Amino acid sequence: MTTTDAREQQRALYGAPLGELAAEVMSVLGLTQGKLAHTLGLSAPMLSQLMSGQRVKIGNPSVVHRLQSLITLSRNASGLSADQVASELESIRDEQHTLTGTSRDNSDTEAAVQALGASATGAQLSQVAAAADVAGADALAALLRRAAGAARG
Repeated sequence: MTTTDAREQQRALYGAPLGELAAEVMSVLGLTQGKLAHTLGLSAPMLSQLMSGQRVKIGNPSVVHRLQSLITLSRNASGLSADQVASELESIRDEQHTLTGTSRDNSDTEAAVQALGASATGAQLSQVAAAADVAGADALAALLRRAAGAARG
């Protein structure tokens, strides 16, 4: 399959080639390709392959959802303050990495948030969340940030 074929398949799946969509999002929101990959929950090499047409499809539906959210944000960004855009970006990045969790999964997650919040201060949990971000453990970082919000003191 040629990259032209791949881009046409992407156009059919996503409305435009992923390289074009990513370029629009990065330009409007001031993101680097690495920051975009991090926000989407993809590795930088995977995003690069998708953007160049070496790969056609995003396999994870939650990544597709975050991409759709970023496209919507980029198209509405002109009416938002920089702080609002930053907050929306963080919210998109922190979304659950699966859209198909069960209610048991959600209650288990909530129990973990509460237990972590009761065991450390918000500042401590935020510090660990930042370390998890650096390590690329996005789901763990999001959980820790939620726990920081529920933490004692």
